[in-house]
Amino acid sequence: MSEHVQGLVRLRDRRGHVRMLISRRAGFTLVEMLVVLAIIGLIVGLAAPRVFNQLAHAKTRTAKVQIESLKSALDLFYLDSGRYPTTSEGLAALIVRPSNAGVWNGPYVKSTAVPQDPWNHEYLYQSPGKDGRVYEIVSLGADGRDGGTGSAADVTSW
Repeated sequence: MSEHVQGLVRLRDRRGHVRMLISRRAGFTLVEMLVVLAIIGLIVGLAAPRVFNQLAHAKTRTAKVQIESLKSALDLFYLDSGRYPTTSEGLAALIVRPSNAGVWNGPYVKSTAVPQDPWNHEYLYQSPGKDGRVYEIVSLGADGRDGGTGSAADVTSW
């Protein structure tokens, strides 16, 4: 006589002793588990590079949006003060009133500190900028160094 109880088979021998055996229907075989793991591995192997590539592009787009936001804040500073912050004042002039600022209606950004780029580096600010520009804001990209390609390329305000 046998009964099934939660994946176990209860058997009685001739003497009436109860013996418990694990039912073969209680789980998956090793081969089934390996096939499923191989399929999951293939899917991850095909999808992961695309996901990481999108992540790198998203950080570059985020840096461009942050630079545009800082440019708008600099323009508001200019409208109030009649000048852009100097290189030595930097982007901090958008948050804390510079000592030589006449009219200052800041802070011009919502945060209490100058935002960092998506790679946790500070934005570089220079006024006057290169090639006759009034100012220049630069993120040095993922590598934190001048130049670079791909995700390590610089993101600039021009």
